[in-house]
Amino acid sequence: MNSTDGRAVQAILLRHGQVAHHRSDVGLTDLGVAQSEAAGRWFAEQGVEIESLLSGETARTLDTATAFAAGYRSVADSPELPDPTVSFALRNPDLYLGGHRVNIAEGAEAIAGQAPRISPEDVVRSPFFGQLISAEERVGYWLEHPNPPGEDAHAVARRIVSFVRSLGDGAGRAGATIVAITHSPVLRAVRLGFENVYTREPPFLHGFSLIAGQTDDISFSLFETDTGDIPATSRPGSGFEEP
Repeated sequence: MNSTDGRAVQAILLRHGQVAHHRSDVGLTDLGVAQSEAAGRWFAEQGVEIESLLSGETARTLDTATAFAAGYRSVADSPELPDPTVSFALRNPDLYLGGHRVNIAEGAEAIAGQAPRISPEDVVRSPFFGQLISAEERVGYWLEHPNPPGEDAHAVARRIVSFVRSLGDGAGRAGATIVAITHSPVLRAVRLGFENVYTREPPFLHGFSLIAGQTDDISFSLFETDTGDIPATSRPGSGFEEP
């Protein structure tokens, strides 16, 4: 699985495990925990040595990293795995409402709850967020929006590119593999940036491999984790579908 050339650094960006909803910062469902543990076991069974296990700061990404590590370590003779750590780069898009950073969420109440002194009615009246909450596909609406109040998809993709390039800084990281647990909007923005493809929700614990070498070039490819008998999608078919 390691496809680095001995000098390059590979970042494997994975979506978190299943959650019950996106109305608030909730942890994983039981299935989400099982998905994450299965992914960790699969990496260990493949003999992948992970130099760092990183995650965003949300409950769902933290839970995913914790369960992934437990699954990885449960495999006999698995390589040593450092404890998960939070990376600010793996956060959701920075969007602003009433001077406050908010995440894409389900419904006006969920968005208003992130911004002091902002009511659900304020959310509905907002040109961007009012359309976001009524969109058939919220992340898709943000992904295609030319001027959201904060980071657009291209800005998020640039953020991740800078993050991946920085992974090679410091001694002893040549040839390293880093696993990074993040969110669907981030993954979809990255694919748009590299392939100009608008994709739907990726499966849980699936994502992309980005390999940064000695030059500024970064190679990009889909990365599909084998979670065995535990489903990684909530519906049949590939989660890497285009709209």
